[in-house]
Amino acid sequence: MPRCLSVSRATVAAGQEPDYLAAVRELAIELGKRGQHLWVFRSADLAGTFLEFSESPSAASHRTRASRLPREQRLESRLRGLAAYAPDAWALWEEVPLTADLTAPTDEEEGPYAP
Repeated sequence: MPRCLSVSRATVAAGQEPDYLAAVRELAIELGKRGQHLWVFRSADLAGTFLEFSESPSAASHRTRASRLPREQRLESRLRGLAAYAPDAWALWEEVPLTADLTAPTDEEEGPYAP
């Protein structure tokens, strides 16, 4: 089963950023206990704009689909109150295994990078 990822664009009012970051930090800790990952990136150009990357081992275990513990539910609800999310924030992306050898070929061989 492929890993899954969601990329959620969140806009947070300037006065709400500390609360947003505290809530997302707590959620990341909770998700980590279940083998999931949550990373947050801040826009260098757009104040109050963040990307949340949520990774899980499968679609069924992803934070947007799995049943959640009460603490996780409260944190998710808190985040939705602190941030405005883009309409496609909860779309899932599935990992594509790259099974082909993608190393650069030697002079004697041709490969995926050959002209």
